[in-house]
Amino acid sequence: MNIFVIMKRTFDTEEKITINNGQIDEGGAEFIINPYDEYAIEEAIVLRENQGGEITVVTVGDEEAEKELRTALAMGADKAVLIDSEDLDELDQFTVATLLATYLQKQDYDIILGGNVAVDGGSGQVGPSVAQILSIPQVTTITNLEIADGKATIVRDVEGDEETVEVSLPVLVTAQQGLNEPRYPSLPGIMKAKKKPLETLDLDDLDLEEEDVEPKTATIEVFLPPAKQAGKVLEGDAPSQVKELVSLLKSEAKVI
Repeated sequence: MNIFVIMKRTFDTEEKITINNGQIDEGGAEFIINPYDEYAIEEAIVLRENQGGEITVVTVGDEEAEKELRTALAMGADKAVLIDSEDLDELDQFTVATLLATYLQKQDYDIILGGNVAVDGGSGQVGPSVAQILSIPQVTTITNLEIADGKATIVRDVEGDEETVEVSLPVLVTAQQGLNEPRYPSLPGIMKAKKKPLETLDLDDLDLEEEDVEPKTATIEVFLPPAKQAGKVLEGDAPSQVKELVSLLKSEAKVI
């Protein structure tokens, strides 16, 4: 089975984000594999253990993303591909999806896995867009995956409930929390990862021009959410507290 995982390098979720001149300040920030993509990598490893085959992890980014690709290799992936976007001034979901799909169009794949969303952008658009370009089925927010006889039986999260679908391969799926528990890279895995193949491609390698991947959207403004105000402790007996609470909800919160 030929398994591909589309991965993104994101800020560590524990990082405190700062903004300078309308841009997120990346200086000194820690980067990690997007946590939802870790579920996808883990599921790919489980699939290979059960079905056999090969796992290739693909990302779009600059050379700094090699660190996260090596981490994916240390987890158990077989190969990694970096699509170098350093020459591009701006990227959006369309740009990333087009780069990934153009690469994947030339590959022999049975299943493509990715995270449901990226914790930095949260759009959830890249995976479905890749499937759309490739003209293959897609199933998002999956929490269970079984493959047999060229078909995938998938359980997906639907707003607190579950839906079970069956689809023929090839298919693209996006992983939701609860699909599995991603493994930590072992020391032998880290050592082996140093010798595993990591290929770097650019626009020329993909036969693309810059205008082919020009963003369809523009970021107008980047800002932090407003600071939370301190809470209030209501005093007195229960009826007095209820009366004051209703008054505050009307006058300050303006929700009633």
